[in-house]
Amino acid sequence: MSSSLKPITGRRIRIAVVGCGRISHNHIKAIALQHERAELVAICDPDHQSILNAKGLILELNNNLNATSGLFELSPAEYDSFEMFLGSVKSNQISVDLVVLTTPSGQHSEQAIAAAHSGLHVCSEKPMATTWADGLSMVKACDEAGVNLFIVKQNRFNTTLQLLKKQIETGRFGRLVMVSVNVFWQRPQAYYDQASWRGTLNLDGGALMNQASHYVDLLDWLVGPVKCLSASTATLGRKIEAEDTAAIQLEWKNGALGTMAVTMLAFPKNLEGSITLLGETGTVKIGGPAVNTIEHWTFADETPDDALVEQASYGTTSVYGFGHPPYYENVLDALQGKAMPLCDGREGLKSLELLIGAYRSAREDRTIYFPLSD
Repeated sequence: MSSSLKPITGRRIRIAVVGCGRISHNHIKAIALQHERAELVAICDPDHQSILNAKGLILELNNNLNATSGLFELSPAEYDSFEMFLGSVKSNQISVDLVVLTTPSGQHSEQAIAAAHSGLHVCSEKPMATTWADGLSMVKACDEAGVNLFIVKQNRFNTTLQLLKKQIETGRFGRLVMVSVNVFWQRPQAYYDQASWRGTLNLDGGALMNQASHYVDLLDWLVGPVKCLSASTATLGRKIEAEDTAAIQLEWKNGALGTMAVTMLAFPKNLEGSITLLGETGTVKIGGPAVNTIEHWTFADETPDDALVEQASYGTTSVYGFGHPPYYENVLDALQGKAMPLCDGREGLKSLELLIGAYRSAREDRTIYFPLSD
């Protein structure tokens, strides 16, 4: 559908960021790097301190890049409610092309649909929704409105995972037999106590839906369609509605078996975010705190890609990694008609389907087969 959309050319793409919590800063920085073809024209958050924090970052970026004449408006329009922001769009008080939703997960669907009805392209942080029906509704609304729906999957753009995916696509593993994904992170009670929506089932989700969402995405994007899974979830150490720990057993349609283990109770800090692939002719483990380090790389054959292993790894203390800038390159390329979106709404549905399947399995104590029924 997106290939038939009218490209935005001859001017910079106007972006609004809705939700000014900590992940929004990654988006603002990525937009800043694209200042020659994008501009931040509005920020929105009901929390005044969050707005102030975002404004402080914008000022810092302007000063660092010496771009006071064009990177951002000197003072982006500020809104304390999403409804007020959309009202300004509809009344032509502000012109916006793309709205970026970095709000609580349970609000994404309603806000995305409202934005689409207002003619705006939509970019939603993960997870795209907290229910299967809401995810389907987002895709349908954006299709009917004739706008793009982008879902943030920044880990796909990690240099480590890009190199790994190339080896899978060229067949270097032979037949994949075993996959292991581990997300062993630390989220203290203070993290959940920062806001009333954190750790709730409707607005946030737990360790799987929120923190490990990008790793769930790797199960399909790297390995392929999942045939079935069985999951267990538990709330063992945090006072929240959702789970802080989960374990999943998976079978892929290509025959591979695997596991995913997730906890937010690692002591005393984040231990690892990793994926290990074992094939008949290859073994790779990518670890570090955010799949940022290639820890093991062995294949039966040799190719020039083997020389790229060391430079593909990078240091980071952030679980977000450095994937937002290349992610935005693709978003802007798509809006300008230069490329197809790599992470659209249908790609978002793939990981949402696995998440919903895992929760159904844990709740109903049974194996879930895919595709899901509505």
